[in-house]
Amino acid sequence: MDRGEWETAGLDELFAQIPVQDIAAKLGADQGEVNNAIRTLVPALVGGLQANVAADDIDSTDLEAAVGAQAASGLLDGGVKVDDVDAGEGDKIVANIFGGNDSNSVASALAGTGAGSGDLIKKLLPILAPIVLAYIGKQFSGNSAPAQPQAAPSGGGLGDVLGSILGGSGGGGDNPLGSILGGVLGGGGQGGNQGNVIGDILGGLLGGKK
Repeated sequence: MDRGEWETAGLDELFAQIPVQDIAAKLGADQGEVNNAIRTLVPALVGGLQANVAADDIDSTDLEAAVGAQAASGLLDGGVKVDDVDAGEGDKIVANIFGGNDSNSVASALAGTGAGSGDLIKKLLPILAPIVLAYIGKQFSGNSAPAQPQAAPSGGGLGDVLGSILGGSGGGGDNPLGSILGGVLGGGGQGGNQGNVIGDILGGLLGGKK
């Protein structure tokens, strides 16, 4: 996949992979609240993953392997079925992204930032994490057909894909991504105060490695 193809893949396309209604039904939660939480949590997951890959002092080997494994899992093939998502694996992915902090710890940190209640965030994170990694892995491999087992993507190439997803996002000014990513990477974000707060929290979860 060349850079031009990467640039067509943004957060809006990633959001489109997520079965919001089915997730809300499974969790017994309000669909609007679930959608609102997803709009904050997905960029946080992508931004956290990019922070790991970009940092020289963080070993992202396990995350890179997880990206390859989720891409090969077939999770996105024919549309995501919530019951096929391995939430246990999702919890491991969340901990890998956020400096060893599990879904409960991340949810506690993010509660009150506009992403919804801590209880909802805690339930969503392990569902969203495998979907996000599967999507990123698909973009890396450039293969829209069912994925075959493949080597884990390297940090450099994976970083390019993550940057293109983040940079290609649409959705206008209500998307807190710029501030979230700026806070995580120490790049000073460009969005509203809410995003800066989330970015600071994520930076703390990553152990201050910016």
